[in-house]
Amino acid sequence: MGRSRSRSGVISMVFEFAAFMRANKRWWLLPPVIVLLLLAGLIVFAESSALAPFIYTLF
Repeated sequence: MGRSRSRSGVISMVFEFAAFMRANKRWWLLPPVIVLLLLAGLIVFAESSALAPFIYTLF
């Protein structure tokens, strides 16, 4: 039940952020947010996989 609440919280936060960008015309925030999310995903994936040594050589 805890995961369900946290998922719905994340989803509502995403929708709230999208509504903020739409209302305030802050579309320039979208590319930096996407880049940060992709980097975070890459780091999480690199920490938990056998590909970590190969991914870390990219940086």
